[in-house]
Amino acid sequence: MKKFWEKLPKPFFCLAPMADVTDAAFRSMFAKYGKPDVTWTEFVSADGLASEGREVLKYDLVYSEDERPIVVQLFSSKVDKMREASRVCAELGFDGIDINMGCPDKAVEKQGAGSAMIKDMKKAGEIIQAVKDGINDAKKKKSKKMRKDISISVKTRIGYNTNQIKEWIPFLLSQDIDALTIHARTRKDLSLVPARWEYVKEIVDIRNKMGVKTMIIGNGDVRDLKHGYDLAKETGCDGIMIGRAVFGNPWIFSGLPKNNSKSKILINFTPTLKQKLKVMLKHTKQYEKILGKVKNFANMKKHYKAYVNGFDGAKELRIKLMETHSYKEVEKIVKDFLINY
Repeated sequence: MKKFWEKLPKPFFCLAPMADVTDAAFRSMFAKYGKPDVTWTEFVSADGLASEGREVLKYDLVYSEDERPIVVQLFSSKVDKMREASRVCAELGFDGIDINMGCPDKAVEKQGAGSAMIKDMKKAGEIIQAVKDGINDAKKKKSKKMRKDISISVKTRIGYNTNQIKEWIPFLLSQDIDALTIHARTRKDLSLVPARWEYVKEIVDIRNKMGVKTMIIGNGDVRDLKHGYDLAKETGCDGIMIGRAVFGNPWIFSGLPKNNSKSKILINFTPTLKQKLKVMLKHTKQYEKILGKVKNFANMKKHYKAYVNGFDGAKELRIKLMETHSYKEVEKIVKDFLINY
């Protein structure tokens, strides 16, 4: 049976996993206003999912059928925890499980996960195998939600302190994974220097010479669909992942051809101010409904900074929104603003 990757158009576009950003509430906006070809969850601790505290973390695994294909991203350096968490995610019906081997967060690295994996290829291989084992464990339990052919993928960087493509990438491509997302920077670079897309092209060449079928997805500084198409053409990568450019812009994927059509990219939709603020309100309402009991309302405020800019009175409106603690407060402020705008 074909995995979902083989059914996607080329190039395909992905919503990047971003902690406390691409949660269920924000993703629901993309499902409604501009669906990507593949959706990622924010990253989730496998250690947490395999512990007694998993019930709270399961809110990070909430998704709707409208988001398919949807990939859950996990991180851990503990083989037993990754295996158990992968079993749980497989039973929840995700289309794919992605392993975070690129996050530079110090707390994640301290656990030996994220970018720290680049320094320990033996452990990285064990973690990939643990995901495969967890999926097989789920198959034995025959969960009704489980997909018949779950994808396994990795998201990483081109190296830790320096470019390690020649050692790190062939190793990952030899692990029989379905997709490999490359953030075209080293861990040391963080996001302080421009992404080096010429390295994505080099990685595509390595994949082709190895003769493996792993999809290569490029990531880093992609501004919009047109920019993504250009980068895919230059590098030969199969897919493009967009991260920071999605802030305040759930319409960013709206120009993608529909239903695997071979038609050209559509013109990007530019919302009016009223449309933008109304969607911001819907986003806030969804956040409170889905996550209000387990997550801090302050997480929404990074979104307000993105939604509210580039128009007269934006600064004043943002200042008011930064003081809110509930949907009702946000609704009143926005309605008053639109009446007087």
